[in-house]
Amino acid sequence: MIEVRDLVKRFGKRTAVDSLCFWVEAGTCFGLLGPNGAGKTTTIHMMAGLLEPDGGSVLLEGEADPTRSSLKRRIGVAPQSVALYDELSGKENLEFFGRLQGLSGNGLKERVGSALELVGLGERAGDRVAGYSGGMKRRLNLAAALLHDPAVLMLDEPTAGVDPQSRNRIFENVEALKKRGTTILYTTHYLEEAENLCDRVAILDHGRLLAIGTVDELVREHGGDSILRYVTRDGGAREVSCKDPLGEIARLGREKVEIREVQVRRPGLESVFLHLTGRNLRDG
Repeated sequence: MIEVRDLVKRFGKRTAVDSLCFWVEAGTCFGLLGPNGAGKTTTIHMMAGLLEPDGGSVLLEGEADPTRSSLKRRIGVAPQSVALYDELSGKENLEFFGRLQGLSGNGLKERVGSALELVGLGERAGDRVAGYSGGMKRRLNLAAALLHDPAVLMLDEPTAGVDPQSRNRIFENVEALKKRGTTILYTTHYLEEAENLCDRVAILDHGRLLAIGTVDELVREHGGDSILRYVTRDGGAREVSCKDPLGEIARLGREKVEIREVQVRRPGLESVFLHLTGRNLRDG
């Protein structure tokens, strides 16, 4: 569905996106992960036709140039900064954005109603957005991106600063959209979200692609060792870093080590992320 070829974006002397290449299959959720300043939002903006690249190209179903109106209509974007009008109601916001997408009449009314129901805001449709919580605004932001039934949905940090209930509703929305065949590009700082939602993941830093694959593939290649913690019968506790925890337990058994308790901590996407991008704090 999406192919990114050698994408480049510079701001003065700084290269924000550096020869980025990846592809996204139709009907899947693809995660873009990286520290602050990694180039995730800049990449999204170029893919959506909101920012002109300095090099490379973006193809949607083999067609180039997302600034073309025929391709723009196939893309929905929920930006990181919530793009809503506080003085309007939720319903009025969606009606406005729907008209910008060329919707009108009964078609617009039906799309607005179904989008509000999808994100769980049907009962608050007439309330001014100024009175919405942060989670409600995020969900309305998502509804606005879905009004025109896009083939590709780009979600930039869609759960930033939201309550657990709204986060769970957004997860349910993403899963429902995948089942409908929508292709989703998802950026997030929450690694457990990527593990649970994304079919494939790309990890960026300083605008460059560091690794790409399924979560299991990335963990196998970059996750490092498991940590085996065991307590012996005399109460002594030990920790061992190893590739094969079960093999290590078998070895301890052969050596007649009497084990009372065993815990295994396997590497996950967080281990991969920190291994590839480092542990230094990023402020922007």
